Amino acid sequence: MILIKNANLISMANINYKIQDILIDGTKIKAIGKIKESDYPNVEVIDAEKHFVTPGLVDPHCHVGIFEEAIGFEGADGNEMTSPVTPELRAIDAIKPQDTAFYEALKAGITTVCTGPGSANVIGGLFCVLKTTGKTIDDMIVVSESAMKMALGENPKRVYNGKSQTPQTRMASAALIRDALMKASDYLAKKEKYEKDIVEGKDVSKPDYNMKWDSLSRVLRGFPVKIHAHQQDDIATAIRIIEEFGLNATIEHATEGYLIPEFLAKHHQKVIIGPTLGSKSKYELRNKSFSAAKVLFDQGIDFAIMTDHPVIPLENTLTQVGLFVKEGLLELDAFKAVTINAARLNHIDHLVGSIEVGKDADIVIWDGHPLHYLTKTSFVIVNGQVVYKK
Repeated sequence: MILIKNANLISMANINYKIQDILIDGTKIKAIGKIKESDYPNVEVIDAEKHFVTPGLVDPHCHVGIFEEAIGFEGADGNEMTSPVTPELRAIDAIKPQDTAFYEALKAGITTVCTGPGSANVIGGLFCVLKTTGKTIDDMIVVSESAMKMALGENPKRVYNGKSQTPQTRMASAALIRDALMKASDYLAKKEKYEKDIVEGKDVSKPDYNMKWDSLSRVLRGFPVKIHAHQQDDIATAIRIIEEFGLNATIEHATEGYLIPEFLAKHHQKVIIGPTLGSKSKYELRNKSFSAAKVLFDQGIDFAIMTDHPVIPLENTLTQVGLFVKEGLLELDAFKAVTINAARLNHIDHLVGSIEVGKDADIVIWDGHPLHYLTKTSFVIVNGQVVYKK
């Protein structure tokens, strides 16, 4: 057991900016409140000394481990640029736990990441959710297949124009996604009919297995989808596709979403915004702004904030968050965008994203205010184990 005493707790739930104690039993949070050390004779005590204590940070969209640091081509496994439709690919088969970015993220307080394929393909494959500590992927996995990646806009156009191959226009990108979803729908219908016939005792032939459509067909049953879209027109196309096929989807980046907040709100569309720190490196980013989060919040749009690592290194998560606060987003709401909101939009908020009884004991003790540029982590705890200590 571990007992954290005198935490200035920002739980991201119902206890915020209050001095509390936190009891950890095994991998889970057991109790929060005023806890007597004497009630637990063999407990390991960590005195937070009234420093800020938060849940481990959650990055809702990045590419850590699949675009490995400091290697180049040999470590770049995020885009299979031989076909624009590759839903059968899985990030867990390419992620390298020894990527130095995992440790840098961990000591900066990021304990959970949603990582996966890039946006070269209109359908790129499967994201996964990992903890940032472990020797093998099996040690790190929270959800091995967490969302299907799709992409609209400049990236697929640029990649396949260079190959003189479809898609070279936004029309073709959308058409390829629709065509793939319709083929997956046909595949699913045949599969479901076969399963129904078997239950009814009919002598029927099993339909041919197709890995591509079998993987993609899950999104027609509610499996999460992440759709890369920066510009207003691509966001609108993404929403059309989402509604046509009844997808359970977030729009990723949504750089110009703050320019059409009423449209997002009308369609109840959830977004994961960023990366916003750094230069406007391509035309689609010309309107990116740190005022976006406040606009979305005021419109009641459900959002989280990503780094898109390695675009913004994971260890700079709170640097970016601080700039959103500077432009009007309230501090607690900003923290939630990289903790509980990020967890909820990746369907893992029952496990991580807040300090609550029964959740994973992923906890960070900071040596100053988390948004101050000089602040470091004093302790990082993942699954009830101290994995970093200053």
